[in-house]
Amino acid sequence: MTNKELALEIYKIIGPADNVVHAENCMTRLRVQLQKKNFTNEDLKNLVGVMGVNEEGPELQIVLGPGKAANVCNEFKVLLTGQESAFPAPNENLNEFGIGDGKALHAELKEKNKTPFKLFLKRMANIFMPLIPAFIGCGLITGLLNVALKVDPSLANIAFIKILGIAGNSVFWGLNIFVGFNAAKEFGGSPVLGGILGVVISHPLLASITIFGEQLVPGRGGVIAVVLVVAFSSWLEKKLHKIVPEMLDLFLTPLLVVLISSFSAIVILQPLGGLLSEAIGVIATTAIGQGGAVTGFILGGIYLPMVIMGLHQGLTPIHAELISRTGVTILLPILAMAGAGQVGAAAAVYFKTKNVRLKKTIAAALPVGIMGVGEPLIYGVTLPLGKPFVGAAIGGACGGAVQATYIVGVSALGISGLPLAATADNIPIYLLGLVTSYVSGFIATWLIGFDDPKEE
Repeated sequence: MTNKELALEIYKIIGPADNVVHAENCMTRLRVQLQKKNFTNEDLKNLVGVMGVNEEGPELQIVLGPGKAANVCNEFKVLLTGQESAFPAPNENLNEFGIGDGKALHAELKEKNKTPFKLFLKRMANIFMPLIPAFIGCGLITGLLNVALKVDPSLANIAFIKILGIAGNSVFWGLNIFVGFNAAKEFGGSPVLGGILGVVISHPLLASITIFGEQLVPGRGGVIAVVLVVAFSSWLEKKLHKIVPEMLDLFLTPLLVVLISSFSAIVILQPLGGLLSEAIGVIATTAIGQGGAVTGFILGGIYLPMVIMGLHQGLTPIHAELISRTGVTILLPILAMAGAGQVGAAAAVYFKTKNVRLKKTIAAALPVGIMGVGEPLIYGVTLPLGKPFVGAAIGGACGGAVQATYIVGVSALGISGLPLAATADNIPIYLLGLVTSYVSGFIATWLIGFDDPKEE
């Protein structure tokens, strides 16, 4: 089916339009919230192009794959807005598409699913997830360039190669600005002021200033410090908007925000961010460096359950901080092995099952699984079957042990599986860990077995 046809089939199942409270997409899923559910997940799974269905709180997540999720979501929204004339004129109680009792119900559903910890993780994810394309693009350039320079070091003198080096490293030069901009949006402040404060704490002239007998360090605390500073500045800005007279607000509020936040950042918040940043670096390197294979086995094994519970979102800032500090994250290669374990587990199911439809699902999902997109295999194969999910976790644990033993680092975020190898500082070992996860996930699932679903 085309994206438009698939969107229409999904709409026929979960509609009509006034039943849809909210619709959006992430990298691989169409995410919807409904007023009521009068269908089964199997109705959606039977559609060609749907790789799996998952429910997280009030949200129904339809797994479609990278690229396709965004395109189908756009077509789905067209269907929703096209039904507007059938409903009352827009008012404050309509949803974002101008349909139904949206805002009130959406707020009610969100309130039911709120926990402080989950809200914190979601907030961190909202700050860092938009940066992932930059990490992917720059990380891949850097990784491939490193491979080329290892083959022929003389390439470093070529102007074209130097330009590629600048392009690959560019994300780090603007990282604090991007994080400040996104953090201000998330905390309710002015995004540009957030970006400005990201510049303030990373400005190279800080190195020429000494306060309390200590020389300032530009960029100390990395993205952690930026988030702390911008959280404070956004809070301050909102308070000032309420206090400062309207006729002076446009001039006085930004001035006070920059002045007060800059000095607060330099004296208090950046040093605090520096301590947190250093603690993250020490904890990660010590745990992996001293724990070795045991640490890798544990982290690789528990990552899939973390994904299911949505806790993996909280790791993105840690990856970003490690890359900002050292140029690589030694945590991501370990966690990425969980997806490789899924590939091995799904392959075992493919060769063992007699269910033709399940075979077709696996055949469609395996290629994207190898390329690092694991949701189709998780929600379409291993998790519904139960035992293969355990086999996949075992595969991830074994591969994670390999990565941790040799302390492999990668310079990109947002990718996994085979493509991540291009950004690794030890490509052969990364590939060895990947193959280890494939094989151990396959063997574990084959030995554990599963209840083969009957044909419908």
